[in-house]
Amino acid sequence: MRERLHFLLLNIGHFLDHLFTLIFATVAALALYREWGLGYADLLRYATPGFFAFGLFALPAGWLADKWSREGMMATFFIGIGLASIATSFARTPLQIGLALFVIGVFAAIYHPVGLAIVVEKWKNTGMRIAVNGVWGNLGVASAALITGYFIDHGGWRIAFLAPGVASIVVGVLYTALTWREITTPRANIAMKATARDTPAQMKALLLRVSTIVFLTTAVSSIVFQSTTFALPKVFDERLSGISVSPTALGGLAFLVFALGSMGQLVVGHCLDRLGPRTVFIAAAAAQVVFFAIMPGLVDWAALACAMAFMLAAFGQIPINDYMIGRLAEGEWRARIYGVRYVVSFTVLAAALPLIAFVYENWGFDALFRILAGSAAIILGAVLMLPQRLPRAEPVPA
Repeated sequence: MRERLHFLLLNIGHFLDHLFTLIFATVAALALYREWGLGYADLLRYATPGFFAFGLFALPAGWLADKWSREGMMATFFIGIGLASIATSFARTPLQIGLALFVIGVFAAIYHPVGLAIVVEKWKNTGMRIAVNGVWGNLGVASAALITGYFIDHGGWRIAFLAPGVASIVVGVLYTALTWREITTPRANIAMKATARDTPAQMKALLLRVSTIVFLTTAVSSIVFQSTTFALPKVFDERLSGISVSPTALGGLAFLVFALGSMGQLVVGHCLDRLGPRTVFIAAAAAQVVFFAIMPGLVDWAALACAMAFMLAAFGQIPINDYMIGRLAEGEWRARIYGVRYVVSFTVLAAALPLIAFVYENWGFDALFRILAGSAAIILGAVLMLPQRLPRAEPVPA
């Protein structure tokens, strides 16, 4: 029972992590540009530092987790990001909200290197566990538009930051109580030195090849993920006028698309443990190329159906790199390796915001979808170079 509750709270953490980082996307698209008289592209600039923090602070978060306590860092995540979100609700100027979003990004950076390391280390059936955890994260992405749209209609955008902040602090208190023994017990002094085994040159070359592919696809897929999740509320605002007009309804449609997309992770998780990452990755990347390429020009129901298809493929791809890192990385370095992975991922993710703003101002969303089709083609080309079976790191003895 305790283990089930622990896993549930970790999943809720993933939900909240993505919820907090995308509240502003809907607030900017549906409320602030009217209230503050700023263009959508101008508002995106104030979110950029927060997304850089989301990436850059992942590595120190993973290092602290390995040195101090993974459970302690998770408790810090819940309570810290809750307080930061509450503070954001009091912002009165674009500069204030930019600073508050930066602090949210600092705390949000904790989850992926720490939470995923706990999931991979504590439980079996790694592919499915990562997939289930990923579904919760994607439901956070989906719910950001739904919840924020609701609060904009029923109380204003400030409540969209305030209410989840309070909820996160409550969860943090519960998590701290559940894991207090682990938090107050220092991590064992585990040997981090490499063993005396001699890795064959062929295996070293294979590990280097797979690692390069992992980090390349991580970087490029971050452009796809950020562009779709951040811009989709605005895309729907422009293209679904024949279906829906209110913020709540648009948020509901975005939720529907993101929620359906998250279900792709369960299929991927099931297939990873049986087919291996290469086959699954090829299918996900190829589907993205096709549906991003046909999205330009579509409106209303056709646009909605196409968005569902490319989000199913884009979200389904997410657990694959985490699965491969879990296979390649030695256990006691895992949080740090995940930290490096998310530094790459979220730094590129932050850099995608100016890209979205620039492309949108100059050419509109059709050009953005063509860029995403090209990005997916790069991912597909890289994945075709993966071996059929991954090498696996041997555990380092204590």
